Parts: sequence; C-alpha cells; structure tokens
Amino acid sequence: MQRVLLEDRAAALSRIRAMTGDIESMVLASADANADDEHDPEGSTIAFERAQALALLAQARASLKEIELALIRLRDASYGVCEICGNPISPERLAARPAARTCIGCATADRRH
Repeated sequence: MQRVLLEDRAAALSRIRAMTGDIESMVLASADANADDEHDPEGSTIAFERAQALALLAQARASLKEIELALIRLRDASYGVCEICGNPISPERLAARPAARTCIGCATADRRH
C-alpha cells in the first residue's frame, strides 16, 4: 500500500504544482489588464475560472494532506484501522480510497448527521 500512497502523493504534488502555475499565470495575465470583473462581459468568466482553479488547488492540497496522514498511519501501524470505531477498514475501501481514515459504516453514518 505504501507504493500506491507514494504514487498518489507524487500525483497530488504534480497537480498542485501545475495548478499553482496556472493560477499564477492567470494573475499575471490579468495584472496588466484593466478588467473590471463587474462590468466587463468577460469579467465574470475570468473571476469564475480563477475561483474554480483556487477551489481545485485547495482540493488537491487537502488530498495531499490525507495521503501524508495515511503514510504516517502506515509507519505507526494504525493504517487500515477506523479512527472512529477502531474496527478494520475493508480492503475494498482501502483499494478504492487508499487514504481512508474510516470504515464505510462510520463514513456513511457521518454523512447522515
């Protein structure tokens, strides 16, 4: 599982680098423009694209954090144990979500509340 988590970590870091570059490019491209997002017909599109890119970057950073936590759990032998109930997390769930911290029962119950 460590190999999968390390591959996922590398992919997340790559996404973060790419998105950070995209956002920096957007900011630089609009820095010299005198765009008024509120009154410019293209302004809302630019603002939306920037907000979407920032949201995707936040999501990639959150994913990286979960992967890093999973690697720590792997090292301290708590990987695969539900953080809520203490029961084992099913191999199928870990195959689908290698960084999962909870079993499917606890994850489902958490979403209901």
